[in-house]
Amino acid sequence: METAGVLLMAVVLVLLLVSLIMQFRPRDSGLNQQIMDLKNQLQEMKSGQMQAQNQALLQQTELLRQTQQGMSGQLNAIMRTVNENLSKTQGNIASQLSQTGAVVGEIQKKLGALEETTKQMKDIGKDISSLQDILRAPKLRGNLGEYLLEDLLRQVLPAGNFTLQYAFPDGAKVDAVITLGERLIPVDAKFPLESFVRLFEAGDEEGRKKHKKEFVKSFKLRVDEIAEKYIRPDCGTYDFALIYIPAENVFYEAVISDGLDGRNYGIFNYAVEKHVIPVSPNSFYAYLMAIAFGLKGLKIEQRTKQILKDLVKVQEGFAQFYADFCLLGKHLGYASGKYDETARKAEKFQDRLADFTGARGELPAASDKLPGLEE
Repeated sequence: METAGVLLMAVVLVLLLVSLIMQFRPRDSGLNQQIMDLKNQLQEMKSGQMQAQNQALLQQTELLRQTQQGMSGQLNAIMRTVNENLSKTQGNIASQLSQTGAVVGEIQKKLGALEETTKQMKDIGKDISSLQDILRAPKLRGNLGEYLLEDLLRQVLPAGNFTLQYAFPDGAKVDAVITLGERLIPVDAKFPLESFVRLFEAGDEEGRKKHKKEFVKSFKLRVDEIAEKYIRPDCGTYDFALIYIPAENVFYEAVISDGLDGRNYGIFNYAVEKHVIPVSPNSFYAYLMAIAFGLKGLKIEQRTKQILKDLVKVQEGFAQFYADFCLLGKHLGYASGKYDETARKAEKFQDRLADFTGARGELPAASDKLPGLEE
């Protein structure tokens, strides 16, 4: 396009020059002819330039058309890809929204259930507070401990392996005994909870020290009573007993963590020295599981002894059978010898008869075995 502008300006200059020449009317005809030739050349140059411009314009138009077609195809492909990805994305979003809605619905349900559970827990808390007030009486506390002990025993052990309120020959009663083999394990559930409650509710350090000493004294007295009344090997018990503490926190605070200001009252060690073992619900459950496995072992041992007795009887029966079998073999051997001897005598008798009669005959071949017998 810049070339065409330059040519156009050149044509204008030439025409201006021709106009000036015509004004001065040159007298030389040769000069006029040259001017005409120059005009013709300019006209031809103008026509060639126009053709070249038209040709270039056509080429540029064709190139632009091809470029538009290529870009249109690429744009269409890009649009298809974008539409496909958009459809997939919309589907994923819809699926996720659906799942999110389900999750939100489930969370709302659980929140509703949690709210209901919280309400129930509050009601239970009120009931527990009421129960604590009711259980302030020592008798009721003791009964609750015995009930919890009974429930745990029934959950783990067979009914025939424990006895509740077992009475010794002198009339003394223990809350429960566990039968293990041929002996009994006494279990007492009367933990001195009253003195521990006073210790727990003490408001100041002096009060805690005072009630701690009272609790230790009560606990040791209870241990002494259990050791004296219930550990009776002469009455069929083992040389130890169990004291059941019906709450884990009480067991930990009263027995395991019995130090106060660095002082250790040695509650657990004192009880063990007296052959009385303090147990909580969890540790007692572990003891009971061990006892249950021990009972299974005893049953297996008893069954094994019975099997061995039966095997001895079978062995004795087989020995008698073998003796009879050997005797039968001897009898059969003797009968076989007699059979062979009789066969030989029959052959000799046949030969003698043949000497008298002069006719030789053959006896049927004698079998090497008794009829119906096999080696």
